[in-house]
Amino acid sequence: MRGTIAITLGLVVAGCAENAREKGLPATGGTLVIATTQDPGTLFPPYILTLSGKQIAEQLYDYLADVGTSFDARDEKSYRAELAKGWRWSGDSMSIAFQLDPRARWHDGRGVTAGDVRFTFNLNKDTTVASRYLSSLANIDSVSVPDSLTAVFWFHRRAPTQFLDAAAQLLILPAHQLERIPRQGLRERVPPPIGSGRFRLRRWDKGTAVEIVADTGNYRGRAFLDRVIWSYTPDFNAAFARLMGGEADLLDGLRPENVEQIERRRNLRAIVLSGAAYAFLRFNLRDPTGTARPHPLFGDRNLRRALAMSLDRTAMVRSMFDTLAVVPVGPTVRAFPTTDPRLVQLPFDSARAAKLLDSLGWIRGSNGVRSKNGKELAFNVLVTSSSLNRRRMGVLLQEQFRKMGVRLSTELIDDVAQQVKRAKGDFDASLDSWTTGASPDGTRDAWTTSGIGKDGVNYGFYSNPRFDAALDSALTADRAHAREKFSAAYQIINDDAPAIWLYEPRNVVGVHERLKTSGMRPDSWWFSLADWYIPSGDRVLRDRIRTPP
Repeated sequence: MRGTIAITLGLVVAGCAENAREKGLPATGGTLVIATTQDPGTLFPPYILTLSGKQIAEQLYDYLADVGTSFDARDEKSYRAELAKGWRWSGDSMSIAFQLDPRARWHDGRGVTAGDVRFTFNLNKDTTVASRYLSSLANIDSVSVPDSLTAVFWFHRRAPTQFLDAAAQLLILPAHQLERIPRQGLRERVPPPIGSGRFRLRRWDKGTAVEIVADTGNYRGRAFLDRVIWSYTPDFNAAFARLMGGEADLLDGLRPENVEQIERRRNLRAIVLSGAAYAFLRFNLRDPTGTARPHPLFGDRNLRRALAMSLDRTAMVRSMFDTLAVVPVGPTVRAFPTTDPRLVQLPFDSARAAKLLDSLGWIRGSNGVRSKNGKELAFNVLVTSSSLNRRRMGVLLQEQFRKMGVRLSTELIDDVAQQVKRAKGDFDASLDSWTTGASPDGTRDAWTTSGIGKDGVNYGFYSNPRFDAALDSALTADRAHAREKFSAAYQIINDDAPAIWLYEPRNVVGVHERLKTSGMRPDSWWFSLADWYIPSGDRVLRDRIRTPP
């Protein structure tokens, strides 16, 4: 496949401070305040489920190497070296030996070793821990440590995702901090983060703010910013008001009307990224009162298909986002080269949907609502109160389904409560969003049979062996055939309609003009956050006192 390939990467990032000084730019200083509608929940990588948690954790911890800004997870030459200063493939491509940077240190001063890499892998593979990365590591059999700075990953089979799985799935954890904690108690006893990243945790006021500060002696170079604060408020409008009022420097997930307001401000600008997330209406295919039984409504594939054909998603997306979003082609995003943008979901066809509902015995009554055997065609949808987009989409769904004789009610709920209900299977339907990361392999966690169960994220219990096999074939396909195989897999799940893919938004980030940014990826505007800076002339007094309420 690859034969024997040796790659040694220069520490580009470590030289950023020197380069900045050579160019007359400030290497250090300033405070960045990020407004967010989401408390991170946890900063322990195996259990992170929130976007804000991922943003913060990727500043505190390091990967061996991370997918670069080209967003091509299969091109290892484009990866950014982090803990690994180089790597070597075996002749049969069944193992990779990573050479660690001997300068890497944990934030408590201890050196990072290959033993930490092996510990992190074993921890995430332990079913007792039930890490969210468990299925992503299925092709890695073990990690061996021939010496203190060499970690060798051994694979079960050759696959295009081998390098990604070994290098960029796991944020490496300190064994000396965690190895004495019983694994079954990790959820309750996670200690404060000790990472190796270019920032370290200073404080975390849960439900209010998280503050990280530059690790001044970091092996990859000191972060240019002195500190970064994630300031939490569950209401998007309140978060946007903070950005407009100068209490925050950055807010992502902006809508068209927000962009118009920003364009009228000289001190703000909008950055538009292609985005790597999609939102969807998830159906629970199992009965909330007993998940061993099919859901009384959504266990019926034909009913789900009729509901999908009832929605004019193109009109809904246009009314909400104008040109800043598109209708997804499946559980994927167009930023992936493996996604064929010509693939389509079940089409909007209200006449066909009505005929199908009639044939299933759901007949429209005098009140306009369909019923069967005296029971109305009605269901409840969980909608997170922190997402303005999903709240607005909930209103549009109500109206579109009403026209088809379907009664939909929405339950506004905070992120934590929604997560609890989904994990228990205690819901009919849920308006959700999935951020893909740098590779479509996350689809396995979200939609295949392996994602069902305790601590899985396939909350709707969708299971089709044909889809599982087709997706596995796509994930292991070579470049020439990957797109064709992914399309075949997506067609299966689209036809089954375990969810209705609603919108794929471009990620619009509002930033203060004083902030100089670089190196954004479609799935992570924060990719090179440690290299952002604020010119000394733009650092005002508030930088020394800014602490969000």
